[in-house]
Amino acid sequence: QVQVVESGGGSVQPGGSLRLSCEASGSIFSVEVMGWYRQVAGKERELVASVRRWEETQYADSVKERFKVSRPYAKNTLYLQMNDLKPEDTAVYYCVAQDIYRIAGDRYDEVWGQGTLVTVSS
Repeated sequence: QVQVVESGGGSVQPGGSLRLSCEASGSIFSVEVMGWYRQVAGKERELVASVRRWEETQYADSVKERFKVSRPYAKNTLYLQMNDLKPEDTAVYYCVAQDIYRIAGDRYDEVWGQGTLVTVSS
């Protein structure tokens, strides 16, 4: 069974920084895409940033100049460095691993983590 676990959320003042981490585990052979989404109560979950393999990145326009997503080569870990945080960045941040192949040969479309809360407030 594949698991995705996030860490690194917390509270920070506007203008501050946080770094989120995510790891996918479970006898994994490969993960095509890993990404960060966020959700505010009453709104739909939205893409923040993603990485296909290890280099092809995608960002939401609202975070493009402030956040950096990275995935070390050949690892199933994902990081999100968030700088110059704003109150509107407050949300639960979810990590997702997509198009997963396990060593045993089975495949998963996607597996989500439980989420980590980021609060930006003065």
